Amino acid sequence: MAFLKNRISFYVVSGLIILAILGLGVQLVNNPTGLFQSIAVIAIVVAVIYFIVQRVNRANPGKREHRAFAQAAKKSKKRFKNKEQGSAIQRKAKTSTLTSIKKSKRKSSTTHLTVIEGKKGKKKNRASL
Repeated sequence: MAFLKNRISFYVVSGLIILAILGLGVQLVNNPTGLFQSIAVIAIVVAVIYFIVQRVNRANPGKREHRAFAQAAKKSKKRFKNKEQGSAIQRKAKTSTLTSIKKSKRKSSTTHLTVIEGKKGKKKNRASL
């Protein structure tokens, strides 16, 4: 809620919340059945919209690929951390020479990538000209 940092917007939002509570109180005193009916209608509309959005999101095939990518990235980070910690312990144990420093720099510059399984076996069906 970064917009509440501004003092004017804080007062505007607070005023709207107070007016909404006051309006609900007046509605409850004057027409309680109408209030409960409108709350029920709003709840039903929100539930229908929520289920539609969930069904659309579930049908998205990119979501599975993104999840696989995130999992592979997490594994790669964990593996890289373990190698870094192990190499730091080994460096302290060995006497540092110029050649060992050069070798450790080369080892640390390697990239750690994980292959994500996909549709590699399928070849595109191209029309030959």
